[in-house]
Amino acid sequence: MNIFLRSIVIAGALVGTVAMTQPADAAGKYDSGRGNADAGAPRAGGKWSRNKDKVQLGPRPYYLVDQMTEGRLKRKLQQCANREFTKRKFSIAHRGAPLQFPEHTEESYRAAARMGAGIIECDVSFTKDAELVCRHSQCDLHQTTNILETPLASTCEVGFRPAEFDANGNRIKSATAKCCTSGLTLAEFKSLKGKMDGRNTSATTVEEYMAGTSNWRTDLYSTGATLMSHKESIELFKELGVEMTPELKGVDGAVGFGDSGLTLETYAAKMIQDYIDAGVSPKKVWPQSFGYEAIEYWLDEYPAYGRQAVFLDSPADALSGNTPPSVADFEALYDQGLRVIAVAMQNFVTLDANNNIVPSDYAKNAKAAGLKLIAWTTERSGRIVEDVLPGSGGYYRTTLDGLSNDGDIMTTIDVLARDVGLIGLFSDWPATTTYYANCMGKK
Repeated sequence: MNIFLRSIVIAGALVGTVAMTQPADAAGKYDSGRGNADAGAPRAGGKWSRNKDKVQLGPRPYYLVDQMTEGRLKRKLQQCANREFTKRKFSIAHRGAPLQFPEHTEESYRAAARMGAGIIECDVSFTKDAELVCRHSQCDLHQTTNILETPLASTCEVGFRPAEFDANGNRIKSATAKCCTSGLTLAEFKSLKGKMDGRNTSATTVEEYMAGTSNWRTDLYSTGATLMSHKESIELFKELGVEMTPELKGVDGAVGFGDSGLTLETYAAKMIQDYIDAGVSPKKVWPQSFGYEAIEYWLDEYPAYGRQAVFLDSPADALSGNTPPSVADFEALYDQGLRVIAVAMQNFVTLDANNNIVPSDYAKNAKAAGLKLIAWTTERSGRIVEDVLPGSGGYYRTTLDGLSNDGDIMTTIDVLARDVGLIGLFSDWPATTTYYANCMGKK
């Protein structure tokens, strides 16, 4: 098997390769969710509560449609403007609705559900007392929470260090900090407030460092957002009537598991066990990982949940000229039980000779092998611009030079849905993907 199939020592991937064993529950029994009759059933007396409110998209999807180049697609999308919209699984909320709300907070998750996301993501990390929490990274608290302005700043791996400048005012050293979930108990973590992801690396004070929100986002809703444990996110998602896609996040190489007592195998098992304990059907869970070992573990030990496990691949950009994985490479994954693969959306598309956006060889080969496809993340930088914005992730201009205006966001979604054949698309503003999915009849 080539390195594409086995690479795990990457940003966001699991660290190390170990034999995984399933932990016992308090009674010493093993609960694998192996398709038994009551696996994933709601607890006695419990019911799936549904949010009966209508989906509320707001003005943005309509603005994007208005910005589109005239043509058949624009006319089709315009015809849907006055319809009623419903939740769609094609619309996957990436960290909630982080284009405007602090990521992985209750407020962000509720906003995503109101915008019709049918699946919502909790990136899963862990605390010092071995509890699971929703954070994009084990060590991102310094840029996604208010920890640096609280007494808990003393727990940070690296306290705030101001930027340094030469006599001419040129920055010679960036401001830094590093604060990790693994340095806090769950109670301490919950005492923090979420803020918009960002930091000012030219800061000389903590206040300046924390005021680093990118200019395509807003601090309008960053007024003390509520952090969530993994278990709390499950209960919230049940209330909101959405499906769930937890991502087992990587372990920081310098920090490791700290004092949590977790190992790679117990960490992976604990995430799935939280859904079993909460009575969530495997059909409503899409567990993700960049580490293929976690995928293999779930397939072996939790096959009912492993059926919808999503392998997050990180190939070189499909537009870089590198040879994509072959159909045989993808078939090897399929033969091991994998059914869903996800990758950054620019890997699924390319430009043809006429500058049209078309499916890449990566997309065609994966689909030919029978895999279902998911992509991340539309609206990650909020808009299409001529110059690449710092921190935008290069989702538009750096990969598809044919894009020229914000309406091309909808054009790209259409290619990904119709031509590539995605079953779901992550978005930082789910209203946009919800609008498209409703209009085009996506589930």
